[in-house]
Amino acid sequence: IRGPVTDVPFSSLEETVCEPTLKGVADMSFTCMTEIQAKSIPPLLEGRDILAAAKTGSGKTLAFLIPAVELMYKLKFMPRNGTGVIVLSPTRELAMQTYGVLKELLKYHCHTYGLIMGGTSRSSEADKLAKGINIVVATPGRLLDHMQNTPQFMFKNLQCLVIDEADRILEVGFEEELKQIVRLLPKRRQTMLFSATQTRKIEDLARVSLKREPLYVGVDDNKDQATVEGLEQGYVVCPSEKRFLLLFTFLKKNRKKKIMVFFSSCMSVKYHYELLNYIDLPVMAIHGRQKQTKRTTTFFQFCNSDTGTLLCTDVAARGLDIPAVDWIVQFDPPDDPKEYIHRVGRTARAGGRGHALLILRPEELGFLRYLK
Repeated sequence: IRGPVTDVPFSSLEETVCEPTLKGVADMSFTCMTEIQAKSIPPLLEGRDILAAAKTGSGKTLAFLIPAVELMYKLKFMPRNGTGVIVLSPTRELAMQTYGVLKELLKYHCHTYGLIMGGTSRSSEADKLAKGINIVVATPGRLLDHMQNTPQFMFKNLQCLVIDEADRILEVGFEEELKQIVRLLPKRRQTMLFSATQTRKIEDLARVSLKREPLYVGVDDNKDQATVEGLEQGYVVCPSEKRFLLLFTFLKKNRKKKIMVFFSSCMSVKYHYELLNYIDLPVMAIHGRQKQTKRTTTFFQFCNSDTGTLLCTDVAARGLDIPAVDWIVQFDPPDDPKEYIHRVGRTARAGGRGHALLILRPEELGFLRYLK
């Protein structure tokens, strides 16, 4: 896993975590816990509610999945019991990623699990929910739809709710859905709230969703430093008319590297994708206007290749666990310094080294003051 790794081995959980779970973890070739895992897993196993300030790349997915799976195992949850755990993700990509980790973790378990998200067949999801999915990974809009309109979806036995990247869920406009979901779910449950940034809205959400003196977990409680250490960050000031030339030259020179380039709009991604491929500089792209399947295949293709360039919008940025990226190039500065943190969170994962380059027009220099 990524994030600062402690010297606390997963095997130290032998007393509290069942063998099938630990075997699943070992198969993923993780031996020691990251900081967020070491701090969150023990209290979560005791049933505490937590609010965790965890960055992208901290290993938070296993921090919430291990206790959730453990709960299902201890309660011997069966399909007929319906849904016992719900994990909410801000985007389909992150939901798929979490689902992938869950699948590996459940390798030696017999609990049912499923993915519920927009852009996929609603009716086949409803059928699966009717049969009973013990652990559901979902995006908020589609989950709420099923809660309200799929009578066979049994969530009255829910034991645990995980809200992952809560800040992002609120940012992408799911605040209302989230409130309704929390309102409809059984009150007697364990809740885990994970967020990279702590804002007033997150505090409000924590108030309505968390019970029983939640535990606040911060990683290396150095709140200000939201980007990872091994990251070299730089910027270049370039007039509008030379920006494309700069990007082209940079990509050409770094052909053997793995690079992500961020743009502020879908149109900009499409335009540069077509132009660069047309002039024989092959690049991949993911943005909000593509069909879900296209986004998925492109994403996995990029993950699995050693080199390559992926053009994307912020939709693609948050929480996606893209393996070692050499460069993050921000062709357009993000609207918000918080977004910058999430964008550059893609490089220097797990203490690796990475480089981030911000391309600014002379009139955008003000953005740097915010970052510093």
